[in-house]
Amino acid sequence: MYEKRLFISHSWTYSEPYLSMVRLLANRPYFSFKNFSVPETKAFGLTSQYKLKEGLRQQIRPVHCVIIIGGMWTSHSDWIQFELDFAHSIGKPILGVRPRGAQRMPVAITQKANFIVNWNSDSIVRGVRSIS
Repeated sequence: MYEKRLFISHSWTYSEPYLSMVRLLANRPYFSFKNFSVPETKAFGLTSQYKLKEGLRQQIRPVHCVIIIGGMWTSHSDWIQFELDFAHSIGKPILGVRPRGAQRMPVAITQKANFIVNWNSDSIVRGVRSIS
């Protein structure tokens, strides 16, 4: 078992799903990961869009897998769309995670994800391992 490098996409405005995902994976036995995402507590200071995009590129380049939580806010986030597009353009595997109780996933995720799983630790870990 080796450590998986993950980028967990999130919006600082809607950080609870991200924090729940990190806790879920951190508590999963026999799964080791390093989180390359920048949490809200370490948010970038005010900077240009170019610098923010470059910061995201630097977070995504070294990872084994990009995890996108499929909340409907994803459809309205230019940053999450940028993360999806960039990860896809450099061939990074993308795992879409359907939130608890959700029936649908945003189209942007279904178009770019290599695999979509439900929100539970076994499915997420199995998905990460199968595509990375």
